Amino acid sequence: MKVVARLLGLLLLLSATACSTIGPAQHERAAAIAVSARDTAVECERADRCATPSELHALAGAAFAQSQAGPGQGPRHYALILDTGGDALLARINLLRSATRRIDLQTYIFDKDDSARLVIDELLAAARRGVKVRLLIDQLSAIADLQILAALSGAHSNLELRIYNPTFNRAKPNYMHYAASVLCCFRRFNQRMHNKLLVVDGAVAITGGRNYQDDYYDWDAEYNFRDRDVLVAGPVVRGMERNFAEYWTDPRSVPVERLDDVAKVLLQQGVPEMPPSRPAVPERVELMSQAAADQDLVRERLVSRALPVGKVSYLADLPAKHHEGPDPEAGAPGLAELLARARSEILLQTPYLVLSDSALEVFRGLRKAAEPPRVVVSTNSLAATDNPIVYALTYKYKRRNVRELGFDVFEYKPFPADPPVAVSLGAWWPGDPSAPPPTTARSEVPGSLGSLAGSGSGRNGDDGRVEDKLRTETRPSLLRTSAPANRPVPVRGEGPRMGVHAKSMVIDRRIAVVGTHNFDPRSENYNTEAVVVIEDPVFAEALARSIERDIAPANSWTVGPRARPPVLSGLNYSMGKVLEASPVLDLWPWRYATNYEFQPGPDCPAPVPRRDPDFHRCYAPVGDFPEVSLGPKSILTRMLTAFGAGLVPIL
Repeated sequence: MKVVARLLGLLLLLSATACSTIGPAQHERAAAIAVSARDTAVECERADRCATPSELHALAGAAFAQSQAGPGQGPRHYALILDTGGDALLARINLLRSATRRIDLQTYIFDKDDSARLVIDELLAAARRGVKVRLLIDQLSAIADLQILAALSGAHSNLELRIYNPTFNRAKPNYMHYAASVLCCFRRFNQRMHNKLLVVDGAVAITGGRNYQDDYYDWDAEYNFRDRDVLVAGPVVRGMERNFAEYWTDPRSVPVERLDDVAKVLLQQGVPEMPPSRPAVPERVELMSQAAADQDLVRERLVSRALPVGKVSYLADLPAKHHEGPDPEAGAPGLAELLARARSEILLQTPYLVLSDSALEVFRGLRKAAEPPRVVVSTNSLAATDNPIVYALTYKYKRRNVRELGFDVFEYKPFPADPPVAVSLGAWWPGDPSAPPPTTARSEVPGSLGSLAGSGSGRNGDDGRVEDKLRTETRPSLLRTSAPANRPVPVRGEGPRMGVHAKSMVIDRRIAVVGTHNFDPRSENYNTEAVVVIEDPVFAEALARSIERDIAPANSWTVGPRARPPVLSGLNYSMGKVLEASPVLDLWPWRYATNYEFQPGPDCPAPVPRRDPDFHRCYAPVGDFPEVSLGPKSILTRMLTAFGAGLVPIL
């Protein structure tokens, strides 16, 4: 009865929501309040806007100079893999301080925790120096604090903030708005701007998987993402800047002061003061701030590792994808052509191993070659993933991935022994028992108790875990308001854990791809995405080593066929194949493949491939869901696989 009552309430909301908006005259008045309040004073009159000298920024000048050195030289670039969260934040802060003309920042998630607030403060400081700042955030994951948004709307004439694809023209929809959006305009609501891009002075840029939230920089005491960005300096950045401008001028990008809920704050209060920063770990924020100003440290950790490369491409969707549908010949879909040309090896890292129909077609075509390329996949285990519902589909199609497509799959551990983590920059090490439970306010998921009540803060669950934190593609349940329905599952270990969020690929050890594309149906059909493609064997080898570190036995379990098939193995295989393709309850107890742990010893000195005759002697099975502490809830995972075929296009 409760479910029926809620559905009836949601239907009534469709008409009620239209009455909750404000009129055009009020919108104009609110916008005028924001514009008139903006400070026009500039703290620096120098041509360089008192920018902090940065060797990282100077890489761009070197790249442009080398590109123009002689006829036929071709564009030259510098590229740097940002593996640790600490280095990724260090690079961002250093570049923001080095800006002399313009900063463009585009992202899917922007929180208000320590790392996000540090970036906000740096953007404001740059604007006051005289740098033009444009900040574009997808609405579903924008800063969930109307006071901060209203303050930013009138902070300075050099800073503009726009929200992409706002639901019911609101910055912060509550549960009812969220549910009404699903019912009335499902496709538009799911069309998200998943791009992440920082461009400084049209010369140097960072893109990749990271948003602006503590768990992308290893600062979260509960859960952190093993993510990856790439910094590029040189001519390709001009195209990245132009791509940003396409989104900035798109009709779906709305100035924050023209959103109904922000406008109401402006009409009622004027432009409020920026809420004071209250970092959870102040010494960590100060440490990062000082590190970004330490030229020797920046040189050691970042500049010295930048590699000179030649051809760099930026494959990025345009916002037209949300108006006209995906263009198979342009933007991020160009990845399919790169894959189809693989000859010897593909290293693929994705948090969600759920292949679209077109990806399946490409991999099946590669499999038919006389000498098919080896395909190695690094992805999440159930214990590591932030998105267990999507993992259910990975589990459902494990036989197809391993046997039919021939993938060598490695599932990341929640407490990896050798992760790329910079403790010296304030990061939490996975499993560190001294990490305190999260207590600071978060941006919450639509549908949580916090957002339903209009609160700007998160809420701790009875077990000490923050339930209301929005992580990556997480969505709340349409019929449940107590917590996000899709949160990391309980595990046996203690302390902060990690999960893969990196989206990267290496083809034949000569082409490297880093970006936002998850190589899944959502990235292909709903989200806008972007990737950097670098055709350079030295850089490709560096990226390959990074992924291979993640799939090493210390960090990942190996997925392989079971040693001895059960009785009636033919029936088992047939049943598994039928149920895999059918949206029916899948409780078949025997699986073709499971997870294995490497057992080093005198006879097994080094890891071997799953096809090696000694594989089952050197590896011990650890079950389908190692380190998961679900108990009876494991049945839920099996039940979710039953509806995998229908969920693929959405998830």
